[in-house]
Amino acid sequence: MFFIHLFSFVESGILLAMSFDRYVAICIPLRYATVLTDARVVHMGMSIIIRSFCMVFPLPFLLKRLPFCKANFLSHAYCLHPNLICQPCGDITINCMYGLVIVIFTFGLDSALILLSYVLILCSVLAIASREERLKTLNTCVSHMCAALIFYVPMVCVSMAARYGRHAPWYVHTLMSLIYLFVPLMLNPVIYSIKTKQICQRLCKILLATRI
Repeated sequence: MFFIHLFSFVESGILLAMSFDRYVAICIPLRYATVLTDARVVHMGMSIIIRSFCMVFPLPFLLKRLPFCKANFLSHAYCLHPNLICQPCGDITINCMYGLVIVIFTFGLDSALILLSYVLILCSVLAIASREERLKTLNTCVSHMCAALIFYVPMVCVSMAARYGRHAPWYVHTLMSLIYLFVPLMLNPVIYSIKTKQICQRLCKILLATRI
């Protein structure tokens, strides 16, 4: 559970860092080299990891203090915190409040800042006179926007199912948790490599050969 949650938070922070990279590259390109220096990139990476570790570290201890006095059945394929706090028979107020804090100050804050960065990027792109240049500039953001969507959409679906779909069959929760866990990992390499000319040509050859 610890490492799965840590990876999720790190992935969210990486998406935020990438959106900042796109913002600097498009909105203030002349300052890109001075704003995103190697040292600053390292500091951003370390900050993401430290923030993720600090957010996740208390979770096992908050769960350990609770009494589990009934038959426990997890509806997910891994130990999801909202699913785990439904199992104890003690007071879970602190766990719920801490979970809410994590959601607000990680996923909530990250997604809001990512959205803000793209609003600023869109304003900057619309100021470009040439239609071709606008499309070319937006094309550099497509991969990151797709990566953000395949990360946040399954995460929101899993969270909504855990909150409002408690009476749904167990296999629904298991399937959704597996989609959230594996689909972003499987699609990210495709998203970031599909724009490579050689890879596109190779995929086209494979698809054409399959049809034949």
